[in-house]
Amino acid sequence: MNKKALPFLLPIRCVVFIIIFVVGAKIVNKDVSDISNWWSVAATVVNVLNIGLLIAVAKRNNQTYRQLINYEKGKTKGSDIVKGILLVLIVGMAGMYLAGFICYGVFPYMAPMMIAPIAKPLAIVNVVLLPITTALAEDGLYLGYGVNRIKNKYAATLVPAFFFALQHCFIPTLFDIRYILYRFLSFLPLTVILCRCYYKKRNPLPIMIGHALIDVATVMLILATSLSPGLYEKMSNM
Repeated sequence: MNKKALPFLLPIRCVVFIIIFVVGAKIVNKDVSDISNWWSVAATVVNVLNIGLLIAVAKRNNQTYRQLINYEKGKTKGSDIVKGILLVLIVGMAGMYLAGFICYGVFPYMAPMMIAPIAKPLAIVNVVLLPITTALAEDGLYLGYGVNRIKNKYAATLVPAFFFALQHCFIPTLFDIRYILYRFLSFLPLTVILCRCYYKKRNPLPIMIGHALIDVATVMLILATSLSPGLYEKMSNM
């Protein structure tokens, strides 16, 4: 896989999610908004495929996945992990709340479909699968593959960060401009900072751990609403 493939790989998650939700809605004869609660399951499936693609890309370049993301055992200090977690949590939450206020005039705002209930067994399994696969897939693609393959320091930050944020606009896919803008603005500050931090230090582990933990909080809320549907109604009306 040569560098000419870069522009085609960075937007691949956007395209795949749009296809999944549009085709999925057609299959069950519903609107895409009616299946938005299944976003976490769709994300896990896409993540697994994404990881497989990255392994194949690395192998073609005589690398391992670890080499692709520049992981070095023993390089990361405990303080680096703490900083990574705090960075993702603080900037991530601030970005979502600020975007919600800008787009919906509500503070704090959370898109209700992001914590909507799903089948209980899937909600339980996804507590483990989604955070781990998301960190490996997204950070592997946008940081390990994207940042590492772009030489210009500004482009190496901004191009992967743009697509990193853009893919969230389609998880889940809703054809609503305000929702798309909300999702994009929610993640753009974080993705720019993460790409810049990775460009400077080339250490993915603190970012991946912080990324996984913020997703743990989300899937735990999905699990809670799946086990107690009444809770979702209360949280949606808050």
